[in-house]
Amino acid sequence: MFFRRSPPAAAAPPSDQELLARYRMRGDVADLGELFDRHLPMVFATCRRYLAPPDEDAQDASMQLFEYLVGALQKHAPDNFPAWLHATARNHCLMQLRARQRAGPSAGPLLISLPDAADVELAAARHLPDAAAADEAAAITETTLQALEHALAQLPEGQRRCLELFFLENKSYHEVAGALGLDLGQVKSHLQNGKRTLRRLLTDHPAPAAVPAHAPRR
Repeated sequence: MFFRRSPPAAAAPPSDQELLARYRMRGDVADLGELFDRHLPMVFATCRRYLAPPDEDAQDASMQLFEYLVGALQKHAPDNFPAWLHATARNHCLMQLRARQRAGPSAGPLLISLPDAADVELAAARHLPDAAAADEAAAITETTLQALEHALAQLPEGQRRCLELFFLENKSYHEVAGALGLDLGQVKSHLQNGKRTLRRLLTDHPAPAAVPAHAPRR
């Protein structure tokens, strides 16, 4: 009696760590591309959140981040790649926003327009020795973002949503009012009170100067 041999089971796709190790060993950008593609939706969503529409800005930032990874991952092997990539994407976006801020005033995303967000980062940087400041800048930006997000989470829902829609998603007063079912007076009140409260929270609880041990370096 002859038995039909079952076809071999499809090989499981390599894990993130396997792809990372393969890239570091062989330097094949195709391996890095496969790894990056897995997490591209998260990267794009992160960039879009901080850079706001138009989506071309988020797309450009995503591609710039991939170019950065080509060199960075030859020098650094994060233990938790998704978490590291998310933090690195956020750091990249904050640096983009700071560059815009230095270029001149403009109606921009949340981290530029909300009060004292950049000051939190600069205050943390002043606690670092000059020799360490450059190496630890990326970790400071991550700490800054965490402080800002923590402060936003403490705002009343109406204030937080108005701030996010108006500054982060670049909505007009009328669009915010329509999205939240508020009148224009309520929207303007929430924005004014929310910015005041956010300024107080960031002043009372500035970002600490502590730097994670495995912070990515630029």
